Amino acid sequence: MNEKVILLVEDNPDDEELTIRALRKSKLSNEIIITHDGREALDFLFCEGAYADRDPAQKPAVVLLDLKLPKMNGIDVLKAIRSDARTAILPVVILTSSSEDEDMLNSYVSGANSYVRKPVAFTEFADAVSRLGLYWMLLNEQPPK
Repeated sequence: MNEKVILLVEDNPDDEELTIRALRKSKLSNEIIITHDGREALDFLFCEGAYADRDPAQKPAVVLLDLKLPKMNGIDVLKAIRSDARTAILPVVILTSSSEDEDMLNSYVSGANSYVRKPVAFTEFADAVSRLGLYWMLLNEQPPK
């Protein structure tokens, strides 16, 4: 996993498919790891449960995190990411359909790097995800290991 990897944490199969299609449409060929709930996302990041054999040195370049997740919501996942030295500086983008100001504020207070509302129209959604992918995979400079 030397290539930059994207971790997509999304429980809605339609939004998962649209996100992947939008990233591929923007010609990003990076591997996309998908987890479907907050607990699974943390298991992936911390190499626990089904991901116990994963190399902990291999971290995603960015986490695209939905807020409304089963088992553990996105804010709690974000807090867990920020509270652990292994993942404290990992870029996390909240990608959500929530238009609640409180969700946005809680996301930033909890350490989100960015907050993006999922547009309803597919073309707008595809454009937003494409820009996100291009920024985090090509423009953003990652901290040294």
